[in-house]
Order: sequence, then C-alpha cells, then structure tokens
Amino acid sequence: MRAFEDTRPNGIVQRLLGNRHSLPLSVMLHLVPGALIVAAYLLIAEPFVEAIGYPAFMGWAIALCLILIPLQVGLLWLGRRRNGRFSMRGVLHYTDKPVPRGNLLAMVIALIVWMMMLGFALAPLNNFFFEFFSWLPFADTGGSGNNTYLDLDGYSHSMLLTTMVICLPLTGISLPLIEELYFRGFLLPRIAHLGRWAPVLSTVLFALYHFWSPWVFVSRVIFTFPGYWLAWRHKDIRLSIGMHVGVTSIVATLGTIAVALNLI
Repeated sequence: MRAFEDTRPNGIVQRLLGNRHSLPLSVMLHLVPGALIVAAYLLIAEPFVEAIGYPAFMGWAIALCLILIPLQVGLLWLGRRRNGRFSMRGVLHYTDKPVPRGNLLAMVIALIVWMMMLGFALAPLNNFFFEFFSWLPFADTGGSGNNTYLDLDGYSHSMLLTTMVICLPLTGISLPLIEELYFRGFLLPRIAHLGRWAPVLSTVLFALYHFWSPWVFVSRVIFTFPGYWLAWRHKDIRLSIGMHVGVTSIVATLGTIAVALNLI
C-alpha cells in the first residue's frame, strides 16, 4: 500500500494532499514562505552580501533560494509519500496540458505583453505607495518590484555584472518557476471549490506573499490576475508559468545586458 494511504486520517500529509484546503490553511501556506524569505534576508543573506561587498539585491536572490528550493523539495517529499517515489503526480494539478499549443503560445505572449505594459504603466502608483513603506529596513535594497529605488553607487562594473549574471537564472527563471509550481500547481487547485473566487484569492495572497515589496501589492494584483485566472479557467499551469517566467526572464536578461553595456 502506498505511503500516502497509510497516513493517519488527520495527518498533515493527507491534509496537504487533500483535494480541498481550508481557508486558514491556504492563507498560511501562501503567506508563511514570504515571511520566511524576509527573515532569511535580514538574518542571513543581507549580512553575507555586506560582508563580501556585493549589492543587496544578490541577498534577495540568496534569501529566495534558501526558502523556495526547500519548498520545492517539500513538494517532492509529498510526492514520495503519496507515490512511493519522488514524483509530482497527485501533488501538482493543472498539468494535463488541455490548451492546444497554438492557443497556449498566443495567450502566453498576450499575457507577457499585458504584464510588462501594466508593470511600466503602474510604476507611478508604486512610487505613491512606496512613500508609506520607505521606513522598512529593506526598502532600498532592490527587492522584487523595487528596482526604482535600487542604489548601485559604490559597486564596480565587474561586481554588478557578476551579480546580474548569477541572479539571471535564479530570479529570472528557476525561482519564478518554483513559485508557479507551488502557488498555482499545488495551492490554487485546492481552493478551486471557492469557484470564481479561487483565482482572486490566489492572486491577492500571492501579492501579499511579497512582503519585501508591499508597495507593489495593488499593481501586482492587477497585472498578474489575468494569467492566474486563465490558469484556473483552463486548468493549465503552463499559462501562468509562461506569463511569470516569461516576464521575469525578459526583465532579468535586459537588465544584465544594460549593465554589460554600461547603460545603467
């Protein structure tokens, strides 16, 4: 008998892998990782990058790795408990690829354009809300959604370029992918019983999860909701992955090129 079937009726594994998460459980599973990321930055990553003299935004990449990689390992562990081997079957949903490739490509491109255009258009809104959060100890450290206030003075060109090259595959590709697997592949399907409120709640909680850039909350809800609604509507996680990873990889690549060419 599989390990998951041996789990006690009220055991944590069965609660996590059940088809429905209670609202309090879902809120906790959405927000606790964000709080841990901030703690990892302040207690571990920030002192480390200061000690080696590198920009603070490398610290955010480190903090994200310290929390999101174990989170991914946790999903694999749940898969092992359920399937007897390291597998995502039964852990992640919305993975049956129901959207045809042509439609998928068209929707992902449209979502990337939407997200990038709205991201730039809503920058003044972020600036407005930033004034209410400028007291935070990490307000000018280059956390997600915070590049407007990033201080690059005092770092050599080679150091900045090294940082960007290291961060590109992490904050540009792998970490956003883990976020989508966790938030849309694992959590969203388990609040699908909420009906049309499920993608709304997923979007709002995901925006709140970014405790390191609360001033971007409103704009993040606006520019990410279409992708998360479509992933829920079509039960295809590739839509949200394509949007999220597509945008972060483009922005990270452009930023790396700009640093390499001394444009910033």
